[in-house]
Amino acid sequence: MIARLRITLAAIVILAVSIVLMPLQLLALRFDWRLRRRLPRVWHRIVCYCLGIRIRVTGRLEERRPLMLCSNHSSWLDIMVMSAVADVAFIAKIEVAEWPIFGTLAKLQKSVFVVREEKRRTGHQANEIAGRMADGEIVVLFPEGTTSDGNRLLEVKSSLFGAAAMAVPASPTGTVVVQPVAIAYTRVHGIAMGRYHRPLAAWPGDIELLPHLIDIVRCGAIDAEVCFGEAVDYRADTNRKEVSATIALRIRNLLNSCLRGREIS
Repeated sequence: MIARLRITLAAIVILAVSIVLMPLQLLALRFDWRLRRRLPRVWHRIVCYCLGIRIRVTGRLEERRPLMLCSNHSSWLDIMVMSAVADVAFIAKIEVAEWPIFGTLAKLQKSVFVVREEKRRTGHQANEIAGRMADGEIVVLFPEGTTSDGNRLLEVKSSLFGAAAMAVPASPTGTVVVQPVAIAYTRVHGIAMGRYHRPLAAWPGDIELLPHLIDIVRCGAIDAEVCFGEAVDYRADTNRKEVSATIALRIRNLLNSCLRGREIS
C-alpha cells in the first residue's frame, strides 16, 4: 500500500513539473535560448528527489571549456543523475531516439544521436559534437557503448574521442578538456548494496523499461555517487587512443574507489 502510494505521488509530481517545464524547454530549443541548457537540470533534480535517488558528489567538475565528460554506464539512472549534477548534453546511440519516454527526454535535452555502425556518418556526428563543445556546452560520452551491471567498467571504444580532436581548432586555448567521471550506486535504504544487489539499479537492456522504472520508484531510496577525476588536456598533437586508455583507467579507478569499502558481498 505504501509503495503504491509512493508511486502515485511520484507520478503526480513528475507530471505536474513536466507540464510546466517541457513547453518552456520547447520554446528554449526553438529559439536556442541558453535556458535550454539549465532547465533539464531543474527537471532532473526534481525527478531524482521523487524517485528517492540521493546524490553525493566527490571531486570537482572542470571549470575549463571546451569540456567532454566520459563516464561509465550501467543504467538510464546515470542520465538522471548526471543531469541533476550539471548542465550537460549526451552522446547517445540512434536507437535511444525511438525509446518511449527517454527518447523524448533525450530530444528535449538536445542529445547528439550517433550511428556507430555507419562510419561514413562519423565525421558529421563528430563535427556536431565538436561544435557543441566549442560553443561552451558540456558533452557527456559513455565510451563503453552499452550498459554494464554497475560493478565494473567494460571495454572502452575510442572512436568518438575524435570529437575532442575536432573541437581543438575552435578552442581559444588550443585545448579540449576530457574529464573522467564514475557513477556508482552504493546503498539502498542506507544499507550497502554489494555486487550481487547492485543490479537493482543497473539496467542491462534486456529488462523491460517500465517494470524496472516501477521497481526503482517502489524502492524509494537509492544512493548514487558521482566522482569527478583528473582531466586530460587534448591538444592537436594528442594521440586519441592514448587519451582513451588513460581515461578508461581513471574511470575504472574512480569506480573501484567508490565501491570499495561499501560492498557487502
